[in-house]
This record gives sequence, C-alpha cells and structure tokens, in this order.
Amino acid sequence: MRGSRKRLCSALISAYVLFSLYAAYTVFLRPRRPAASRPAHRDRRGPRDHGALGNEEWNPWEGDEKNELVASQQRCEANLKMIKNARSHLEQMRLRVQIWGKAAIGLYLWQHIFGGHLEPAELTAQWREGSQKAGKTYFSFITGPSVVPGYFSVEAENVVLVLNGREKAKISYATQWLHYAQTLIQTHKLQHVAVVLLGSEQCNNEWIQPYLKRNGGFVNLLFITYDYALVNEEDIFQWPLGVATYRNFPVVEPSWSMLHDPRSYLCNFLGTVYKNSSRETLMEVLQQDGLDKLCWITAREQWQPQETNESFKNYQDALLQSDLTLCPVGINTECYRIYEACSYGSLPVIEDVMTPGDCGNSSMYHSAPLQLLKTMGAPFIFIKNWKELPAVLEKEKKMSLQDKIQRRKKLLEWYRNFKAWMRQKFINTLENSFLPTDKG
Repeated sequence: MRGSRKRLCSALISAYVLFSLYAAYTVFLRPRRPAASRPAHRDRRGPRDHGALGNEEWNPWEGDEKNELVASQQRCEANLKMIKNARSHLEQMRLRVQIWGKAAIGLYLWQHIFGGHLEPAELTAQWREGSQKAGKTYFSFITGPSVVPGYFSVEAENVVLVLNGREKAKISYATQWLHYAQTLIQTHKLQHVAVVLLGSEQCNNEWIQPYLKRNGGFVNLLFITYDYALVNEEDIFQWPLGVATYRNFPVVEPSWSMLHDPRSYLCNFLGTVYKNSSRETLMEVLQQDGLDKLCWITAREQWQPQETNESFKNYQDALLQSDLTLCPVGINTECYRIYEACSYGSLPVIEDVMTPGDCGNSSMYHSAPLQLLKTMGAPFIFIKNWKELPAVLEKEKKMSLQDKIQRRKKLLEWYRNFKAWMRQKFINTLENSFLPTDKG
C-alpha cells in the first residue's frame, strides 16, 4: 500500500515537473509572435460551427500582420524613393566626357584649371589618367606617349581633343588625331568632339577651319590660344596659354612667406633677347642708371627648349624674390611668363603691343592684344614702350611692404578666380553644346 502511494506521488511529481518545463518552454523559449492586441468586444454569437471556420477563423496575430504589412509598405516606399533619388542624380550627371591630352597645354587644363590629379604621378610615365565630376559631367583625362589612335579604350561618346598646332610637324600629328576622331564619329562611336588647340603664335590657324562643324566638319567647339581673330564666343573661344607645363612648371600653392616676406629685387627678366626686338630696347633701358642692379636679369641670345634643374630653380627663385616680372613681346604678346609670375605673386609688367601675324587687330578689338586677360580684369601693369619702365620702377621703390602685400593678395586672388572662371566656362560650354535640349 505504501509502495503504491509512493509510486503515485512520484508520478504526480514527475507530471508536475514535466508540465512546469513545458510551461517554461512555452513562455520563455518557444519562438512566437509578439502578443496581439485583443478585440475590443467578444463575439456574442456563441461558438461557431466547426465546418464554418476556414479562412474566417479568428486570427490572434491579425493585428501584428497588419502592422507588419504597413511596415513593409513603408520600407518599399523608402526604397522606391531612394531609387528615384539615385536615378535623379544619374540624370543630373548624365554627360560623360573623355579628354585626350596630346599637347602639354592639356596639363594646364587638367591640373591647373580643373585642379585634377593624375596617376601615376611620375611625369615620365607612358600612360597617366585621372577623373573628376563637375556640374552635370563626369570627366576622365588620359595622356602620355602610350595614348595612340586605335590603341586605347574610348570610354565616352563625347571627347575633348587637346592638340598642338603651333608648327607644321605638330599640325601633321594633330590631323592624324582629327581623322581618327572623324572615323569614330562616322561609325557612331562618338557623338561630339571639341578641340583645345595650342595655336600658331602668328595666329595662322586656317588648317583647322575645315574640321569645324560650321564649315561642314565634325568639331563642335574650338578653344584656341592667342588673340585669334575668328573667336566669336559661339563655337570658337579664346583659351589661356597658361604655364609651361612642357617644362614641368608646377601647380604652386601660396604660402605665408610668399605673401608677407620682403623681396630682394624690384623686378626680373630671365629669357632670350631676340635680334632687332623690343627686348633689346628693354635691356638698354635696364642698363641705364644701373636699373639692372635692382632686378634679377639673366639674358641669353638663343632660346632653349629644355631647362636644367639649376636653371629652373633659378627661374622660380627669381619669380619668388621679385616684386615685378617683366614680360616683353616675344613671338607673341602672350607668354607663359605672365601666368608663371601670377603663380608666385609677382606682378606682370606687360608690353601691350600686338604682335605681327593674323592675330586680332587692335584697331578693331579695343581690348586686343590679351583680350581674354583684359576682359577678366587682370590687375597687371600694361606699357606701350619699355622707356616707360624707369618711372614704373621709381614708383615701386616708394611702395611700402604693406602695400606690396595687399597687391600680392589681390593678384593671387585674381589668378585663382580666373582659373575657376575658365573652368566653369569650359564646363558650361560643353554641357550647353553636348547635352540634348528639351523642346517642350
């Protein structure tokens, strides 16, 4: 009897333990949905017929399912909004332009005006490239000896071709690139072509005319250096000569000392003195009254295309240590020295005389020569004859350091704004010409 009672108690205890474990599992461990909100009232119709249940059976998770459906719809709407924003951004960035840099002036465009970078950084690399987003356009830039017609990937339907048209040999090479671009246009691999051209110093650029779209060619836009008489601001635009990137002139970042330190020389001129040129007059004026002792003067009789490390450092030091940089007319009034002086805060003193050739006529164009710089309000000193220089230097002697500091700041600020303005004008011109217009 006692054994039966003990077994009964053990059975009850075991059942209780099992029930407790099941209850604990149900409450704490069993995965289930959050508790649903109960209906506000009971169904007063009594128990339903079992056969009438099916889809109309009361669902204790119905509230959660509705909440989850609402949340799912909200997530879907958020995703659609994100996709719409991304699509809108892509539409805004809907122009792709590849720049083929086949002249050194392309480096001035990309590194100095666009502020772009190139990889690899080595100047002697066979292939260098960079990219940048600006406005509605994604720009890519390629340059180097390995960039040869037909041996690289054309990655955009819109191309800017940077060419050198300064002399016959360069023109022959440039036309090869133009014929290659023309073939790509004819085979519908390109839609638009623009050209940035280092033009002739005498502005003899007739060879490019047949390639322009206005003359039955395929080139939509032409950006050209010097005061080319056919610049019209419609499809032909004047472009700055810039610094001598072919001599690896760097992008110069202004420093505190560049702005504030006193400079050792009133002026500088390092360059070639051509026979029977105004540069001979300049040298004669400087030698009078010992003015050449106040300036850093290094003259040579023959132009040298390449710089040594020593000569290049001397040139940079001369710009940095001079308040003024003398810019006499060479083969053209516009020269690299103008922009290089601006880079170091040395004010250009420019001989304001139109050079011989087919460049703009100063009697017809009131701001020629250097129309582009004058239009942009360049804060330079313009003189008609180097015999005016002694008066300029006498005034320079009397100027205080504080006034010179303010002038340097103004010059560097102008040059920064000039490059930014040229960049924006270049982008706007491409987008206005290359992007389809809505004719609504």
